[in-house]
Amino acid sequence: MRVNADIHRAFEIAKIDDRLYAAFIEHMGRAIYSGIYEPGHPEADAHGFRRDVAQMVRDLNIPAIRYPGGNFVSAYNWEDGVGPKEDRPVRLDLAWRSKETNQVGINEFAVWAEEQGIEMMLAVNLGSRGITDARNFMEYVNHPSGTYWSDLRRSHGVENPYGVKMWCLGNEMDGPWQIGHKEAKEYGRLADETAKALRQLTPGAEMVVCGSSNDEMPTYPDWERGVLEECYENVDYISLHKYFGNSSNDTLNFFGKVEETGRYIQSIAGVIDFVKAKKRATNDVHICFDEWNVWYHIREEDHRRWKSWDWPEAPDLLEEDYNFEDALFVACLLNEFIRRSDRVKIACIAQLVNVIAPIRAEPGGPAWRQSIYWPYQLASLYGRGTALRVSVDSPTYDCAVADDVPYLDVAATHDTAGGTVTLFIVNRHLTEVADLRVSLTGFEGATLLDHRVMAGHNLRATNGPGSEAIAPAKGNGVAVEDGTLGGSLAPLSYHVVRLRV
Repeated sequence: MRVNADIHRAFEIAKIDDRLYAAFIEHMGRAIYSGIYEPGHPEADAHGFRRDVAQMVRDLNIPAIRYPGGNFVSAYNWEDGVGPKEDRPVRLDLAWRSKETNQVGINEFAVWAEEQGIEMMLAVNLGSRGITDARNFMEYVNHPSGTYWSDLRRSHGVENPYGVKMWCLGNEMDGPWQIGHKEAKEYGRLADETAKALRQLTPGAEMVVCGSSNDEMPTYPDWERGVLEECYENVDYISLHKYFGNSSNDTLNFFGKVEETGRYIQSIAGVIDFVKAKKRATNDVHICFDEWNVWYHIREEDHRRWKSWDWPEAPDLLEEDYNFEDALFVACLLNEFIRRSDRVKIACIAQLVNVIAPIRAEPGGPAWRQSIYWPYQLASLYGRGTALRVSVDSPTYDCAVADDVPYLDVAATHDTAGGTVTLFIVNRHLTEVADLRVSLTGFEGATLLDHRVMAGHNLRATNGPGSEAIAPAKGNGVAVEDGTLGGSLAPLSYHVVRLRV
């Protein structure tokens, strides 16, 4: 299979926001308890957080993390998670039918996030609560001193405010499953008034308003229009959520869902532009794709389990075992985010530990990196800078979700500060080697700096405790000559090629 591609130094898409590689963690299942936090574990630090998990998180170079939910936030009282731990109430979490001990709250999580060098992106409860509670939460978190809530924080041992800039105005408010589900106009009004109040407390704070829970919702995309018509001038981002699966065992159709995601982003971008024009607004609203991942392996089984169990504490839930096929899909999806970085500024893998996550950790036992950890890490490490347009002439295929899907999926970034160009390449063909030639216009004198590859694994192979066979290896067979990058790429393979320019 012959594939030709071109990149040009001057043909830029956008400056990539580092938060394109953000993450999400929720009080759900074992994400927090026995995920990042497990007092008594041999790897626990003085705060009860697992050092082995923390190191894997740090290695991802995550810029920001969305917390504490998710569906959980829509019935969450943040005050339950502050103050002396022995005085904190145990609550019933309606979202996941489990007990919440509140042993980790905003102050504990802030310590963990700071130690990993991650900026917090906090969600407020606009389901069962409203403006006053959101305002109180921000005052507790961000105000220096001299008021009830800021002095309460100081009495809890946190003298300096956190200065959190990113705030999510609820979660999936279009979903009938959500505690406090609302209609678009109703939610849009509440989001608008909440955003205005919060910005009085923290000028310059960024506001994320809820878009559709997925692109199959019956109200999509009219939900986005209705919400933005109420709050456009006072928000900065609208959220998108989408989860992916291959229940039909059709690999090429699974990979084609990346193209479907591109249509989703393009459609919402069009709604944003329509509302901006209709309102004669001068500000821009971008997309925050703050929940995305593969989720299907045990989804139906888990749904049956959690609907019937009797309020357990930190139960195992949504603990997907990710295979090599999932890793290739995640690599392609990250490529799509790079290609859409003019509209998508923030994206959060959902979630980070144990719950549909790149990292798994057993209670009292080991932690390990799942297959999807690696494309996420490589994109986070090397997908910074400016996204470049890539013209790809590749054979294509048709599938149920999209037509003319190129077998070779390519994204490229240019880091001017580091003097590098990075190509992220997935050969989606099931059987054919890709003979690739990439013209590097404007990057004369480019030399090969590094080549990482993930290939040769059974599509159903997974990693596990003590066994991380699915991981990047040093690549070969790729070279730069006379301004052209060339090489042979195995079928079903992922490549990260870094050039010194």
